[in-house]
Amino acid sequence: MSAEIRKIVIIVEETRSEMGREIDPPTRKAVAVAVIANPFAGRYVEDLEPLMEIGDELGGLLGRKCVEALAIEPAQAESYGKAAMVGENGELEHAAAILHPRLGKPLRAAVEKGAALVPSSKKMGGPGQPLDVPLGHKDAAYVRSHFDGIEVRLNDSPRAGEIMVAVAVTDSGRPLPRVGGLLAFEAEGVDGLR
Repeated sequence: MSAEIRKIVIIVEETRSEMGREIDPPTRKAVAVAVIANPFAGRYVEDLEPLMEIGDELGGLLGRKCVEALAIEPAQAESYGKAAMVGENGELEHAAAILHPRLGKPLRAAVEKGAALVPSSKKMGGPGQPLDVPLGHKDAAYVRSHFDGIEVRLNDSPRAGEIMVAVAVTDSGRPLPRVGGLLAFEAEGVDGLR
């Protein structure tokens, strides 16, 4: 792997009740975060290809770690998302280079299919700052019950010359969804919308 990884953190959130109502089965979200060295920290570089390669590597690695943490088969994953936070010596374009050109394809392979766009966010920050990872249904963007997110923060990351890269996967939508829209079992997953 070309990424210089300082640490990987995996978190599973399981919601068992909401507003006094039992959630059965519980809704579960996993987020896997890699804290990597930013090879371009502190300097402008025109060609960001090395970061695009890192995105390709991390999409599959972090996606598989989420699926494993949820103890599900890849096809059972229902939604996904991605996010990156660059430390103060980086720039937003470093996060974009990791997230956009190539991270999606290996993430889709890790969750089997994934016809919909992978929701994403990017920001600059420092150690302990929260990073929000947006979530959407992996095959159909119109499934409103899966419009969600998960927050992650690491007390020592990202340092000035690092990038935090996060991938999130769920086995369900929000607890107690009731705002209408296409239901998950109705999704065809052909055009990424329905």
